[in-house]
Amino acid sequence: MIGSETDPDAAHGPLAGLVVADFSRVLAGPYCTMLLADLGATVIKVEGPAGDETRHWMPPTHDGEATYYLSVNRGKRAITLDFADPEDLAVARALAARADVVIENFKPHGLDRFGLGYDAVREANPRVVYVSISGFGPDAALPGYDVLAQALSGLMSITGAPDGPPTKAGVAIVDVVTGLHAGIGALAALRHRDVTGEGQRIAVNLLSSALSALVNQSGAHALTGVVPTRLGNDHPSIYPYGPLPTADGDLVLAIGNDAQFARLCRVLGIADAAADARFARAADRSTTRDELRPVLEAALAGRSAEEWELLLAEAGVPCGPVLDIGAAFDRARALGLDPVVHAGPEGVAGVRHPISLDRTPAAYPFAPPSPDADRAWVLGFLGA
Repeated sequence: MIGSETDPDAAHGPLAGLVVADFSRVLAGPYCTMLLADLGATVIKVEGPAGDETRHWMPPTHDGEATYYLSVNRGKRAITLDFADPEDLAVARALAARADVVIENFKPHGLDRFGLGYDAVREANPRVVYVSISGFGPDAALPGYDVLAQALSGLMSITGAPDGPPTKAGVAIVDVVTGLHAGIGALAALRHRDVTGEGQRIAVNLLSSALSALVNQSGAHALTGVVPTRLGNDHPSIYPYGPLPTADGDLVLAIGNDAQFARLCRVLGIADAAADARFARAADRSTTRDELRPVLEAALAGRSAEEWELLLAEAGVPCGPVLDIGAAFDRARALGLDPVVHAGPEGVAGVRHPISLDRTPAAYPFAPPSPDADRAWVLGFLGA
């Protein structure tokens, strides 16, 4: 067993018995801990008297609650603790001393003055895995908001039209990636603890996570010093790889190799283009895209996006329409992915856990908790 305690009302999955003290708020930390809860961890969410900020980020709402909060907090127990109150602070310290994993995203060293920093928690709990999430590292005071990380990492500089302004992604993607990194770090440290009995501290930050998530773009800079620029919906190294117009709307083509390009040309009725020395190889298509684009657009203009999708998919050519989020859910259902789950007896809808395990699947025993909803349970769990 990974941990030492089990919540009998939530015992399921590969992480059953793992106790997570969640001192995080907003997105990166709560997203991480929700995924751990889906997999069976007992997650105790600690909020200050004002509550998690996302409880107040609305619209939209569901039954008067912010959907932002509801989207990343299912599966957790909740307790409100005022660290300025000695009794509440004692409860917080007892929880940290009992937990297998502590996750926090206060400003760097912000918990030290409450005796909840890593050194103090480790003294009481030497096996603890302590995860600190910051915006820009342990010594930077700048608050860690996703849009700042998108700006400072260069992500915004490569997003948007070439002749338009830098643009942020449509979701707080750096927070999400950082939450995933926090979860990977915690599980890696737990594996180390299984072998050695030693806990350790894990530090992740938004900027480092963003630079890692820029993959080929940041990697190109590290290797060559090149500074990527905005290309709109184009890819710097592959073409065609993005939306192109058809008779009634855009169709996204994702041509990753020469064989796919040859099949595309055959279905479009322009087989000669696949043999053209200007377009035959992927590297050539990248440099001659301005010559190839009108050839593809002229061919695609003969049918609708839906017609082309059916014909191209049958030929094994990666393609698809640009869907809104509602249509994306419909497409996932059509593919048998069943994207919506319902948490707890209340049946609060949310998005299915993205990892499918055939022996220890995710489960959703609790709806996102109201403030301080589980105070009595948590105090009983701690023997307080």
